[in-house]
Amino acid sequence: MTGWLEGALAKVAADATALRTVFPAVGRHCGRGPSDVPGRTVDDVARVRLLQAAPGAAAELPGLYRHGDAAEKRAVLHALSVVDIGDAGVELVADALRTNDTRLVAAAMGEYAATHLDDAAYRHGVLKCVFMGVPLANVAGLDRRTDEELLRMLRSFAAERTAAGREVPADLRTLLNEQDG
Repeated sequence: MTGWLEGALAKVAADATALRTVFPAVGRHCGRGPSDVPGRTVDDVARVRLLQAAPGAAAELPGLYRHGDAAEKRAVLHALSVVDIGDAGVELVADALRTNDTRLVAAAMGEYAATHLDDAAYRHGVLKCVFMGVPLANVAGLDRRTDEELLRMLRSFAAERTAAGREVPADLRTLLNEQDG
C-alpha cells in the first residue's frame, strides 16, 4: 500500500488531473478497512491525502464526487474541510443530504457543513442525521450552530417518536436535556 500511495501522491502533486485515474483505484491498492481516524476507512484517509497533495484539487472535487462511487463521494465530502473549495462544496453537501446512505450523510455533516451551510440547510442536515440514526457526535458544529429553531425541530421529532411509542435516540435526549437543563 505505501509504495502505491507514495507514487500516487507524487503523480497528483505534479498534476491534479491525475486524481481522475488514481482516486478510483485507492480502495484496491490501500484497502477499505477501518483506519486510525475515527469514523473513516483506510481508503477515506488515503483519498483525502491525495486531495491535499494535489494543487488545484478544488477544481477536481465536483467531478470526482459526481462520477465516484459511494466511497469516493464520502472521501470528497471529508476533504471539503481541508481543500479550499469555497462555497462550491455546498452543492456536494446538499446532494449527499438527499441520499439515504448514512455514511454519505454523516460525511456531509462535517466541519465544512458547519461553516458553510446556511441555518436552514444545517438544521435540516442535523434532523436528517437524527432521523437516519447517524450519531450526533458525527455532526460538526452542534455546539455553535444549535439555535432555538433547531431545538424546536428536534423537540418536535422527539415528541412524535414518543407519541408513536418509538424510542428517542439517546444522543438526542442528551442534547435536549443539556439545552433544557
